[in-house]
Amino acid sequence: MWLIYFFAAFLVQSSPALDFNAFKATVQPLLTEKRPGHARCITCHSTGTAFRLIRLPKGREAYTEEESRKNFEAASRMVLPGVPLKSRLLLMPLAHEAGGTEFHPGGKHWDSQNDPEWKALAAWVSAAK
Repeated sequence: MWLIYFFAAFLVQSSPALDFNAFKATVQPLLTEKRPGHARCITCHSTGTAFRLIRLPKGREAYTEEESRKNFEAASRMVLPGVPLKSRLLLMPLAHEAGGTEFHPGGKHWDSQNDPEWKALAAWVSAAK
């Protein structure tokens, strides 16, 4: 039994944490941004997908703290902290030729890992402590 507690404690201690404030400042705005030829991420990912975000209510320009926390939790489930290239949030919308998955129902948003948006998301995932 002590072995189970030891491994559980090890996993909790070694699990890197993502930065909520960086998410709010950098990542969340990218998820709501309109891209030419594509819908906003929030449009498809507010219903019917495993990656479920809160859509910003009409007439409001900012999320509440609680809404941002829920979006942070949803995005956190789609990444492996510290490892951008193992994180679905970065791989699904990345072109297959650039290392992304073969298919993303919403299309491919980034042609390369050098795209500034992709780099911003990768920096958030990489900075997990």
